Amino acid sequence: MVSVIAAAYYFHWGVVRISLGNVLVIASMLVIFVLALVLPFPTHGNVVDAEEPIAPAAIAVGRSWTVRVRTRLSRVVPPGQALPDRQPVYVASWIYVFGVLSLAGFVVVVATGFVLAIEGATWWHTSSTGHFVNSTHLWSVELFFAVMVMHLWGKFFMAAWRGGRGITWVTGMVAFFGSIGTAFTGYLTQSNFDSQWISTQAKDGLNASGVGAFFNVLNGSQMLMWHITLLPLIVGIVVVMHVIMIRRHGVVPPIDAESPVAAVAFEDAAVEEAATVGVAP
Repeated sequence: MVSVIAAAYYFHWGVVRISLGNVLVIASMLVIFVLALVLPFPTHGNVVDAEEPIAPAAIAVGRSWTVRVRTRLSRVVPPGQALPDRQPVYVASWIYVFGVLSLAGFVVVVATGFVLAIEGATWWHTSSTGHFVNSTHLWSVELFFAVMVMHLWGKFFMAAWRGGRGITWVTGMVAFFGSIGTAFTGYLTQSNFDSQWISTQAKDGLNASGVGAFFNVLNGSQMLMWHITLLPLIVGIVVVMHVIMIRRHGVVPPIDAESPVAAVAFEDAAVEEAATVGVAP
């Protein structure tokens, strides 16, 4: 039976207790996820049929900065896939947007966190500008996790580990779990009652698991250094690896859009472009 506590706006269902705000966030994520599956995606002529070979990059040389940069990255990823200016037609779907939004949210999180680290805790508690940057940091984290979870849903139901993309899937999951740890240490460094409450509630579970000997949630200085140095570095490296793997293996097609003809066309286009730019495929 579901009961509502009017004063605190919490829902109770057995042992589950969740706030009204979290219910609304989850419901919004579900609605956005469903809309991404059914709404048409606006295109501007930069998508092609999956079975149509991509034209050589020489056509766009001098006109597109992505072409000039990707020739320098051809040793890391296949030619034309580092910064592609055209994508297969199935990419024209909202479900493919969540990965890019996750990256955008991550960039804002890092940028605002960089400013907070420079100014220090006192600044973001006493300055109006500090409040703004701190709030931007918080809401970029909320956006980052919301779109990353929807990205995870989409790739799971799309079986994104197909076609030799197992490592791509693994790096994405490692980035997800690493982000959870980073967000957790961020809550512990707020230097307010919330951080004290979270740390005291978390210490027993962590101590019972055996990690409390070297991961002390009651040590604010240790948690601050984990949050601003170690964990962001790990997550950033894994995210870069994830993006490189995506560029190496290509964007995963929907299950019903995969065809041998498309794979052959993609390979032929890569060979043709490699010959154009003078790099071995």
